[in-house]
Amino acid sequence: MSILIDKNTRVMTQGMTGKVGQFHTVNCKAYANGTNCFVAGVNPKKAGEMFEGIPVYASVRDAKAATGATVSVIYVPPSGAAAAIDEAVEADLDLVICITEGIPVHDMLRTRYKMQGKRTLLIGPNCPGLITPDEIKIGIMPGHIHRKGRIGVVSRSGTLTYEAVGQLTALGLGQSSCVGIGGDPINGLKHLDVMRLFNDDPATDAVIMVGEIGGSDEEECASWIKDNMRKPVVGFIAGITAPPGKRMGHAGAIISGGQGGAEDKLAVMEECGIHITRNPAEMGRVMQKILKGS
Repeated sequence: MSILIDKNTRVMTQGMTGKVGQFHTVNCKAYANGTNCFVAGVNPKKAGEMFEGIPVYASVRDAKAATGATVSVIYVPPSGAAAAIDEAVEADLDLVICITEGIPVHDMLRTRYKMQGKRTLLIGPNCPGLITPDEIKIGIMPGHIHRKGRIGVVSRSGTLTYEAVGQLTALGLGQSSCVGIGGDPINGLKHLDVMRLFNDDPATDAVIMVGEIGGSDEEECASWIKDNMRKPVVGFIAGITAPPGKRMGHAGAIISGGQGGAEDKLAVMEECGIHITRNPAEMGRVMQKILKGS
């Protein structure tokens, strides 16, 4: 059991024939069941070609019709990435994971507007992707640090996703699924969306939630956790509070009107029953203590 993806997921890569797409497709294909999971690439200029045994199609619709792929991962350059998301949504895929960093905000605003009323879920952009350990990874995370287990991880920070996972694995705590949702101001699934999935997943016993300064997503998720979550949650907020209007870290990590700082978020999370830590090196140990105590 997992959330969003498993060994039966069939994936296409938009932008597979570029350098970045080639590199990560090879790595994902080599992980666990990747040979069976990665079944198509999309590039209208290279339709009919093959890459590492994977056929390339002219469009997302063609790839879906020929292979049954229902998930797409996008490595298209920033200028065309939003349009690639649009194409995947119009093809009625289940899930789109956009790794691309630097997509213009106005492009993503148009894309999110077009997605209204559509059933396709979006992770990213500017994210590391997601992984179900020992089954499938879609994205740029290092697969070797993950181990199968029962702890969920959801994070806005790619680097701290890996840090949380590395700590859990070192302590003998495997992961059910790990989701990097990305830190851009206009993106897809939020902490709350992923937390709902973990709450309903019988293979997940507890969750590490990593947020960042800026916005109010973490506070909204914390409020929901207080009223609904049946499993313990460990929380950490990345980023040092910046002066008003200044950016630190991700494009979404912007302090506005004196709100959205790390201490503000941590205070709300703690009030809502989340087991917070102010030290990123302690995320795994806090989780271990909670599990031993329960």
